[in-house]
Order: sequence, then C-alpha cells, then structure tokens
Amino acid sequence: MQLSATKKLVFCAICVALCVVLPMAFHALGSGTVFLPMHIPVLLCGLVCTWPYGVVCGLLGPLLSSVLTGMPAAAVLPSMMAELAVYGLVTALVMRLVHTGRLYGDLYIALCCAIPCGRIVAGVVKALTFPAGSWSMAAWVSANILISWPGTLIQLALLPTLVVALTKARLVPPRY
Repeated sequence: MQLSATKKLVFCAICVALCVVLPMAFHALGSGTVFLPMHIPVLLCGLVCTWPYGVVCGLLGPLLSSVLTGMPAAAVLPSMMAELAVYGLVTALVMRLVHTGRLYGDLYIALCCAIPCGRIVAGVVKALTFPAGSWSMAAWVSANILISWPGTLIQLALLPTLVVALTKARLVPPRY
C-alpha cells in the first residue's frame, strides 16, 4: 500500500512550508547553520514520498524561504536548492531500491547515501558559482562537516524515529 498522489502532494506541501518555518525558528536562536533545519523536511519528504515530490520539495523549500524570509541568501540559494533536491531524490530512490526487511535499516541506508551526495553537490555548485578562489576544499569541509555535524546527527536520530512514528500513527503506510 502506498500514499495516494493527493496525500503525497499534501505531505510535500507541508514539508515545503516547514522549510520556511523551521529555519526562522532556528535562526532566531542563532543556530540555523549548525542544526540544518531546512534539510529535515526535505529528507522526510524523500523518505516518505516518491522522488518527484522529494525533488520538488528540495527545490521549492529553499526558493520559497529565500523569497519570503531572505534565508538562504541569494548567493547560496543555487547550491542549497541543488543540495536539497539531491536529498529528496536520493532518499526516495534508495527507499525504493533497498529492502533490508527492517524499516530502520532502510531509513538509515537512505540517509547515509543522501547526505554525502547532497553535500558534495552543494560543494560543486558553490565551486562553480562563487568567484574563482573564494571557495575551497577547506571551506567545504568547514561548512559541510565541521560546523554542521550537530545537524547531521539530529537528522540521523530524528528522521527514522519520525517516519516510524508517522507509520504507527497510520499517517504513512507501513513498509513491511
């Protein structure tokens, strides 16, 4: 049993809205770049819905947030959109292809594939769009590994538990 197209669309729209609301809350506390609040709803959308919805969420979430709140800034918007679109794509594809027989296993595999892929794509887009010499491997490591490790841990701890809770609440159909 899968989610209907209407339910996927509604779920995606809720995740896009969370891409605007969560960063506002975290940035008000001064911790947006550390905890990566916009990444959570996109990864969730990819884990629950099919890849087109995950990609749309990854593209629209940061774009809408940037237009409404100015976050992310225009300079990093292309890399953020690319990173989050890859998150939505990879999590959904891995969830479709991997069937370990254990929901938590599938979820962790999807996240552990998507997060590095998205971060690499973001680094490549920044290297291509920032002025020559202003983006380096050291800057990528600093921004994507050193500063954001708490956000990555939150994603790995929160998202599988959230998907299981949504499944138990019958808001998401059971996988197994």
